[in-house]
Amino acid sequence: MQSEEKTTYVALLRGVNVGGNSIVSMKALKESIEEAGFSNVSTYINSGNVIFSSKKTDARILEKKFEKVLRGEFAIDSKVVIRDYSQMKLLVERLPKTWDGNKDTRFYVIFLRHAVDSRDALLHFKPKKGIEEISYRPGAILWSAPLKTIARTSMSKLPSMKIYKDVTIRNLNTVRKLHELMKANEKNRLEAILK
Repeated sequence: MQSEEKTTYVALLRGVNVGGNSIVSMKALKESIEEAGFSNVSTYINSGNVIFSSKKTDARILEKKFEKVLRGEFAIDSKVVIRDYSQMKLLVERLPKTWDGNKDTRFYVIFLRHAVDSRDALLHFKPKKGIEEISYRPGAILWSAPLKTIARTSMSKLPSMKIYKDVTIRNLNTVRKLHELMKANEKNRLEAILK
């Protein structure tokens, strides 16, 4: 067995490849992350989701390392949110039963950076009753609204909120897929150790 205990993480890059801004090639990003010393690196879709293995450590240390790579290699000053496999597993397991992928409803996970990760983060939002639902989970805010009322939700004001710079958003399908990819990465990593 390896002497260093490792685990699987996901890095959620904020504002990458959105609206033609902060353009980053996922292939180049993968190579840069590997060069920075991380293993089992893969990316998912073009919006800045990186799955990797690393020595178990404080996520804030990993976030700073990723942000340094983004600044140094891509000249992008983007914030990063990192979650380990156990955190992502718990989040997915605790999603509301009503989050069933209904095509008439939009479901989003608003991942919180450590500086704003508390139930008090809900105070930044003013959800409109009967139009949208919002709740807190450790590390995230869950937000959903029917597609027909989405234009009237408070979420349209998120970019003007103070908390905006400390969050990154993923839709339900992306969150579930990232969890699946992390689970597979963790399984492969553990199998490699036992060989």
